[in-house]
Amino acid sequence: MGNKIIEVNGLKKYFPIRSGVMQRVTAHVKAVDNVSFSIEEGHTLGLVGESGCGKTTVGRTLLRLIPATEGSVIYNGQDLFKLKKEALRKIRPEIQIVFQDPYSSLSPRMPVGEIIGEAVREHNLVPKSEYRKYVMDIMDKCGLMKYHIDRYPHEFSGGQRQRICIARALALKPKFVVADEPVSALDVSIQAQIINLLEDLQEENGLTYLFISHDLSVVEHISDDVGVMYLGSLVEFGETNELFSNPMHPYTNALFSAIPVPDPTVKMHRVILQGDIPSPANPPSGCKFHTRCPKAMEICSQVAPNYREYGNGHFCACHLYEQ
Repeated sequence: MGNKIIEVNGLKKYFPIRSGVMQRVTAHVKAVDNVSFSIEEGHTLGLVGESGCGKTTVGRTLLRLIPATEGSVIYNGQDLFKLKKEALRKIRPEIQIVFQDPYSSLSPRMPVGEIIGEAVREHNLVPKSEYRKYVMDIMDKCGLMKYHIDRYPHEFSGGQRQRICIARALALKPKFVVADEPVSALDVSIQAQIINLLEDLQEENGLTYLFISHDLSVVEHISDDVGVMYLGSLVEFGETNELFSNPMHPYTNALFSAIPVPDPTVKMHRVILQGDIPSPANPPSGCKFHTRCPKAMEICSQVAPNYREYGNGHFCACHLYEQ
């Protein structure tokens, strides 16, 4: 076992629902509901699930971009949620995020050099005399030309803009990066370039990634471990090869059955889920997935299954297995 750089324990994020003239809190949207996992240094954890399952909220909450309702996030022995403003500011360069949309996450009024170097200057990472050269070196690592330094975001393609976002994150010499669906808005050929870039940078700099995506083929390629989320909770977690070769949860099976196979002779056994995703403001009793599960039993609607290990670091929450 390697050094665990991130340990997430019982993470919860509830958004209040207000109604009435007085805007009283009448209910909560349980976007993230008691999620726990850890990531070893230099490894990549892929977080997958349907849209609205809470993947992005997990990434933003653990970086304290939005406040958590409950839980703890231990980064290199320090609880990020208990750090004061000044202590958190010192640790900020080490924990970065690459946002999903490269169009809206870049300021249209700033040239690329300023976008990448703004935080470098703010945190005094390099002397003023070396600032421009440092920014150019980061751009070169991320596949951008040096003459791009004075251009504006609207002059670039989607793939180039995502490279700018990656360069902005890497300029602070981070140790942990949350990649929030970094390739979902890009063409397939550009996706491959960005994924290869992320892998090369990880190898060079020893980066640790939380890779959030709903593209299971990409997740299988880049991740060391995979967590499957449904309605704010982790339903399965394990090492990538173990999880893809032996998915235990019916929801994981349904997700994997949707992965296209590039062979016309292979017959697909697609698992079609019935019904709609329940509201996270009013999740079903018992197992949250029982309303759509093809293998649901009577106990599933009454008792929430335990999230426990079934060997080789493979965790699952399902009544089909010994509780």
